Amino acid sequence: MIDGDTVDLRFASGVEPVRLLGIDTPETVARTVPVQCFGAEATDALTALLPPGTAVVVSRDVEARDHYDRLLLYLYRAEDGVFVNEWMVAHGYAEAVSYAPNTTHEIALVRAEARAKANGHGLWSACDGPDQPLDPDGT
Repeated sequence: MIDGDTVDLRFASGVEPVRLLGIDTPETVARTVPVQCFGAEATDALTALLPPGTAVVVSRDVEARDHYDRLLLYLYRAEDGVFVNEWMVAHGYAEAVSYAPNTTHEIALVRAEARAKANGHGLWSACDGPDQPLDPDGT
């Protein structure tokens, strides 16, 4: 696990970094951005949702890779079909963020975010939004 919206997946060709499409989680590892409120929780949630060795089904959108050469994918947990990208948004660990032309699931993700905000899930009750830095005391 890299953070709350980026994972390493093992393919037959080797391990590839994968950026989850349609979502953005608070930063924990960006060199130019301080650790943000609920970033560690988002990373922990994704780690719990996809522990090492979890089989996933992947789905692409228009673009295959981003400017960091990461694969851009939607992930579904193979055992039960959970749409990982949407789960992260619905539980308040991520915000819905679309970057055209990769917008296949934009409506579902925006709706999941609206429900998470309305219900005060995750970062929507713990922070003043997804880009809030942690306080100096780490809260």
